[in-house]
Amino acid sequence: MKGKNDFRRKRCARASAVTSLKGKPATGPACRVAPPLPGASTGSSVVIWDRSGEKTHPLQCMCGNNMSAPLLAEAVTVSGMEKETAAVIFLHGLGDTGHGWADAMTAIRLPYIKYICPHAPRIPVTLNMKMTMPSWFDLMGLSPDSPEDEGGIKRAAENIKAIIDHEVKNGIPANRVLLGGFSQGGALSLYTALTCQQQLAGVVALSCWLPLHKTFPQAASGSANKETPILQCHGEMDPMIPVQFGAMTAEKLKTIVSPQKITFRTYPGLMHSSCPQEMSAVKEFIEKQLPRI
Repeated sequence: MKGKNDFRRKRCARASAVTSLKGKPATGPACRVAPPLPGASTGSSVVIWDRSGEKTHPLQCMCGNNMSAPLLAEAVTVSGMEKETAAVIFLHGLGDTGHGWADAMTAIRLPYIKYICPHAPRIPVTLNMKMTMPSWFDLMGLSPDSPEDEGGIKRAAENIKAIIDHEVKNGIPANRVLLGGFSQGGALSLYTALTCQQQLAGVVALSCWLPLHKTFPQAASGSANKETPILQCHGEMDPMIPVQFGAMTAEKLKTIVSPQKITFRTYPGLMHSSCPQEMSAVKEFIEKQLPRI
């Protein structure tokens, strides 16, 4: 295992590998996409260190066979520091992995909550010249009128619902499960929640959009989440998914769920990434929707 300093990564922003206007893979300018943490693929604990050099909390790689929820086989989990009574499932963006967002969840974690950060499968992505990379589904474009991978989106949503089912079977009720994500992961979180027949605690949607938006509100006819709170956050200088797209998504969501359940926050100067102020809002939202019991 490497030294302490390898694990003292303070993240002020997260960026998803998407494509630039020139067709080249790009990352948000505020930070780079971090490589996987050393040792994370081995199935052993990865030690997190705080600024004082003290061990704080283990990240667990949930390696092993899990036929009911395949994404859990390699998912990174930040375990609770006491009895776990709730869970947050957070989905990374295009080209990223769950490792970096596990770091972010560790920074804002609550001791009674388990944080699950699965990895997307590696597939060819049309938007990035068919390059193979982690992606929840294929992307053809990043505009509201771009063609969409309907089959891939629906399959990905079913895989996330399988994680929710797994948590329910292991004693955490669905209404104590919060779903979230960044960029493509946030998009998948929205679609999954709005088509889920189990009532969830809430949804965190960062710098994203609603996939297959033209199929709503009909696609949510069987959803149990029409009264579920949604926190949507977006950078006002996002060059990948413009804030106007985020605002359109917020307005669309108000036709699907109770309008008063939608909170849309924007952050001046923020590009396609996150920031401390946004993560503070995320922590506050999680604590409100998943209070200690």
